[in-house]
Amino acid sequence: MLELINTLRKNTSIILLFAGFFFLGIYIGFNYQPAIDKITSISGKETAVVTQADFSPFWKTWNAINEKYPDAIKINDQKRVYGAISGLVNSLDDPYSAFFNPEDTKIFEDDISGSFGGIGVEIGMKNKIITVVAPLKDTPGYRAGIKSGDKILKIDQIITSDMTVEKAVSLIRGEKGTTVVLTVFRDEEKEPREIKIVRDIINVPTLDTELRPDGIFVIKLYSFSANSADLFRLALKKFSESNTDRLLLDLRGNPGGYLDIAVDMVSWFLPNGKVVVIEDYGNNAKQKVFRSVGYNVFTDKLKFVILIDGGSASASEIVAGALQDHGRAKLVGEQSYGKGSVQEVMKITSNTILKITVAKWLTPNGTSISTKGLTPDYKVEYTKEDSTSEGKKDSQVDKAVELLNNWTPIIKPTIN
Repeated sequence: MLELINTLRKNTSIILLFAGFFFLGIYIGFNYQPAIDKITSISGKETAVVTQADFSPFWKTWNAINEKYPDAIKINDQKRVYGAISGLVNSLDDPYSAFFNPEDTKIFEDDISGSFGGIGVEIGMKNKIITVVAPLKDTPGYRAGIKSGDKILKIDQIITSDMTVEKAVSLIRGEKGTTVVLTVFRDEEKEPREIKIVRDIINVPTLDTELRPDGIFVIKLYSFSANSADLFRLALKKFSESNTDRLLLDLRGNPGGYLDIAVDMVSWFLPNGKVVVIEDYGNNAKQKVFRSVGYNVFTDKLKFVILIDGGSASASEIVAGALQDHGRAKLVGEQSYGKGSVQEVMKITSNTILKITVAKWLTPNGTSISTKGLTPDYKVEYTKEDSTSEGKKDSQVDKAVELLNNWTPIIKPTIN
């Protein structure tokens, strides 16, 4: 009997020992399996991308958040995915490529509609700092004294370092009648300044015209919006009826807009088939060339000056660059913004989008707008005295008037 009991005890110990090894193996196997294998019930787990990248650090971090972060349960998994996609796009180190989560997508769609609650200031990323491209005319930001080139350090009390443009836009936007405080720094000043701005409904302005007493016809273009082409055509009709041959196109503070509008505008001054702008896709891909449709209603006797500054961007740079390269206009002012890249907008899900740079813009002679922007033929600074004269003095306009009244014909280059 005693021998039987000892035998049972021995067998039981062996069974327990093997069971212990079995469960220890399961524990070790689970902890040393690929991190993604710990993720279950995941949609879209299978990859359709051929890559040699090691994704295990991503999934290991995902699991570490779940296992260790105290409030992990409060963070929606989809929100984490959106954050990861944003990080992926940010790795391009391109200020114009961005992933828009549902909230950002709504803001983007409001922009396209052309009417929204805000302060009327176009912003972008320059040297990794949120920077004002241009305030739009007669908007709260314009009236409050916001200027092209202002670096936005804070929005209310939120520091903007490492902030995306889309996040900054969402903080600046708001309901009509509410207030936002921007802390901005200007290169010519020693200390940042706070500017309080009351939000309003923003309707993007387009164009103004004026026939000056000295016979110079001025077109001030504020944006390249959907109706800009028709308004520009009507403005040129007024110019033709004014019996003057001196035209001043003011693109200062114009942040740009639609490419096809820019091509249409340039076509009034160039023969059919002349290059307006080149899209360079890099990686030895074939370039796409946009050419004049050849309205070309003005003779070579046209005296034409275009004003640009640090707020002239995108489509403004296309128009100014094309007419400068073809010898149709002289540029006066300051270096333009340098927004010379082409973005494509694509749906990622029903309520998220990706805006990604697909090409760089080159002027007809092959100069990249993205690198430094456009260099004016006559560099003229808009001085502090100009800005405080309440419109009575404008050094850049004065130079343009001088050139138009003492016109020297432009030697035209040969560009197809």
